[in-house]
Amino acid sequence: MYLTLHDEVRAWKGFPWEATDRLYENGFIENPVNQNKSVVLTEKGRIEAEKMFKRLLAKV
Repeated sequence: MYLTLHDEVRAWKGFPWEATDRLYENGFIENPVNQNKSVVLTEKGRIEAEKMFKRLLAKV
């Protein structure tokens, strides 16, 4: 989600519903069930997404 982050907290929700449901249940995103084409990351979700991005994709 970090790759599609915009407005500092929004990410495009082109993910399977099962995945967004798990992210919501674990407190990483706000409720994904709405008409928006993006989800809102919680502070916890934004921090974890950035950590994962840096660990898995960023060159060190």
